Amino acid sequence: MRTLIVIPAFNEEENLPSVITDLKKNLIEPDILVVNDGSEDNTSRAASGLGIKVIDLPYNLGIGAAVQTGLRYAWLNNYDFAIQFDGDGQHRADQIMNILKPAMDGEADMVVGSRFLSESAYEATLPRKTGIYFFSSMVSAILGQRITDATSGFRVYNKRAIEFFNSNYPEDYPEVEALILLHKKGLTIKEVPVSMRERTKGKSSITAVEAVYYMIKVALAVGIDLIKKVR
Repeated sequence: MRTLIVIPAFNEEENLPSVITDLKKNLIEPDILVVNDGSEDNTSRAASGLGIKVIDLPYNLGIGAAVQTGLRYAWLNNYDFAIQFDGDGQHRADQIMNILKPAMDGEADMVVGSRFLSESAYEATLPRKTGIYFFSSMVSAILGQRITDATSGFRVYNKRAIEFFNSNYPEDYPEVEALILLHKKGLTIKEVPVSMRERTKGKSSITAVEAVYYMIKVALAVGIDLIKKVR
């Protein structure tokens, strides 16, 4: 079974070398694709210099467009699974099999790695914890199953999920909406425990003000998702 690791990256020049090293250390000859989302630094050069395939978006389109670009590449190149893996160093390559195995075993169409199902060194700030709790509670009620980490971007998609998101993927901050759309399509979701790290270099692209805007915007977007048809 062919598996592609998709790394959406915006201004991750400092973090990418250690991220790629981690992946190559823990996986045997991994297929890795970096989607450079219009970075203002040398993200593209840092990835290509390590021998990694890079797709450069013309300007900063947002995480949704970057992830969908990777999933579209996976679909066009007939991959069986795609792994969404952050370029900021928070995701750990030694945790990949935790989320990949349930997908390979056919337990779900999308498997999400949760920071809150195991004892992890990851510590979110209070505002971030509040947002995660809010969205996880909302998604749990809609899906009818417990979701503890609705904003986690550490995910595995099987071929059915790849095909669906190839043409149906939310924009901006899509993690929460993607769960809703996948559920509406009748595909299945499973959470598994993973350990994550704190970002080691650079800073998050989301400020405190943007976090409040994010909560309002995504809550409204979910309401629209609930009434619109999915293809």
